[in-house]
Amino acid sequence: MRPIIEFCASNPATDDLLEKLEENPDYDVIEYGCLGNCGECYLFPFAMVNGEMVAAETTELLYNEIIRKIKEVEAMLDLFDD
Repeated sequence: MRPIIEFCASNPATDDLLEKLEENPDYDVIEYGCLGNCGECYLFPFAMVNGEMVAAETTELLYNEIIRKIKEVEAMLDLFDD
């Protein structure tokens, strides 16, 4: 299953990160006008990974958290495949 990474267009801190993740053909990266987490956009960078919010203090840390979450989801899927 390809990870789905969603960004809010109102969270300008994540623009470069969105572009970086779009370069990976293994990810589905989507930008929406609003993800319904109003207020968080101005507090910290965040994204949704397979429907779960992932947030961090900086975009660099957010990238690491997104990758960690993807690996966590893949590990869980691997358990079901065994």
